[in-house]
Amino acid sequence: MKMLILIPARFDSTRLPGKPLKNDTGYPLIQHVYEQVKKSTLASDIIVATDDERIKKVVTSFGGNCEMTSPHHASGSDRIAEVVRKLSTEYDVIVNVQGDEPEIDPAAIDLVANIQHQSSPFMSTLACRFPAGTQTGLGSPLDPSCVKVVLGNKITNTSLNIDAYKAIYFSRSLVPYPRDNHGKPINNEEFFMHIGIYAYSKQSLLSFTALEKSHLESIEQLEQLRAIENQHALHVGIIDKAMPGVDTNDDYQAFSARWKHQKL
Repeated sequence: MKMLILIPARFDSTRLPGKPLKNDTGYPLIQHVYEQVKKSTLASDIIVATDDERIKKVVTSFGGNCEMTSPHHASGSDRIAEVVRKLSTEYDVIVNVQGDEPEIDPAAIDLVANIQHQSSPFMSTLACRFPAGTQTGLGSPLDPSCVKVVLGNKITNTSLNIDAYKAIYFSRSLVPYPRDNHGKPINNEEFFMHIGIYAYSKQSLLSFTALEKSHLESIEQLEQLRAIENQHALHVGIIDKAMPGVDTNDDYQAFSARWKHQKL
């Protein structure tokens, strides 16, 4: 399998401007992501896709590959699709890893790539069960920033021993709704948190980004619903836990503290 990892990274993040270049650890955040992604055992090539020359300069300075893209893309999928259109090399699988995931598990990257390669859905992604404990507030099943995925039947046509399921729906709301407990989760582990990593074929990526923004996608502001609403198969692999991404300055400071502690 020939696999390309693309890392979309833009400077003008709404919640944390200049996020890819934050360097409290002594290294820019985008370098942490790049070095973590390099640990994937299946990656053939890695490219950062950005709209900012400052990010490109930093990526090339640490020896990374970077491609410039239009500043007008609405999503990371659109940004990486521009890069894929320009590449002459063909890949079996393309994996989209967000540029704010410095602690992503390389094994998770390999898993989503294998699911895409072996079961050949339109797209593949990952999820994990919500941890037991907090049932309200940040990080709980009731947190709208934690996207829930409803899973259907287990996929049985893979040649590897991989647990993967067909996605039925994604929502910021609590789904399925626990009617007998008045909409409150009884057991967190009955709910699955979506993890925003995607794998595609070149054809499915370009087809996906050519689709118009769908009705459900517009309501939930979740682009993966575009695939569901157009009746495309989206397969979901299950991992043990989600590694924290960096959305806000508090997230970044927490990552920086963890990284520095590991170096002691």
